[in-house]
Amino acid sequence: MTSFRAAVVQFEPTPDQPATNLATVERLARAAVADGARLVVLPEMCLLGYWHLRRHTPERLHELAEPADGPLISRVVALAKELDAGIGVGFLEDADGSLFNAYAVCLPDGTVHVHRKLHAFEHEQIASGSSYTVFDTPWGFRAGVLICWDNNLVENVRITALLGATVLIAPHQTGGTNSRSPYGMKPIPLEVWESGDRGRIEAAFNGPSGRGWLMRWLPARAHDNGLFVLFSNGVGRDDDELRTGNAMILDPYGRIVAETPVPAEAVVVADLDLDLVPLATGRRWLRGRRPELYGLLTERQGNELDPRAARFSPDPVDFGHPPTTDSA
Repeated sequence: MTSFRAAVVQFEPTPDQPATNLATVERLARAAVADGARLVVLPEMCLLGYWHLRRHTPERLHELAEPADGPLISRVVALAKELDAGIGVGFLEDADGSLFNAYAVCLPDGTVHVHRKLHAFEHEQIASGSSYTVFDTPWGFRAGVLICWDNNLVENVRITALLGATVLIAPHQTGGTNSRSPYGMKPIPLEVWESGDRGRIEAAFNGPSGRGWLMRWLPARAHDNGLFVLFSNGVGRDDDELRTGNAMILDPYGRIVAETPVPAEAVVVADLDLDLVPLATGRRWLRGRRPELYGLLTERQGNELDPRAARFSPDPVDFGHPPTTDSA
């Protein structure tokens, strides 16, 4: 068996306090590596906090943003070298004056792979990325990165798999959001968190607006594409919403290898049996694809919206009747 130990982390970032959050990242990464992890995956935007950013002025966002080679990520690179482990962190990237919800995977040799969220909706000043991020690792497998909502569009995970990734790094800030769908996630009242009632909090975070929602789709991403999914998440208060944690690692059959039900800071460590990948059902099904049938996926239908508009639009969706491909 070819085994690789990885860790996914959940914690509650302190808004706009990168030094404080960096100290938390360092503490939790050290704990994960002490437990044998060679790759540590922390949440989306964990160096800055997340949902409150939508309230900031563009000027404030630019004050908080840093380039990928700035002091924050450089500190994480140094930590990765010291611990001889990969460390993934979310940050607000400034790239030539443009802002991105970005995620840096810092490898022990000093290499940094940065993914820019493909479907950014947090603030009108935060742009969406335009490329996939799949790379070789020192441990003999290829990894890919998709941030939060990127994972909800099935095409993104499929393309990441087709680019050779067998491990998907999936940092999130989710759970407890106000979905417009009648049976989607709903906000968990802040009073639940503030009550301090552990049983009540745990029931809410593992219910239909937390783990229950994840179970509707997350295992399918792993299974259908034959890859491991390393799901990290925020936990606790995130501006006026609650993030539900549920950090977990899934195998290429969509099975949960390890997870935490704890509604608090946590590190989840598991061994990935990489030998599961070659014969995984989803991986075998990929060879049965018929790409000549899928042209419609790359054609605009005329009702597309930018990610921000799509995320918040109250309008029902009707794709109408796209052109038929029936030659009869």
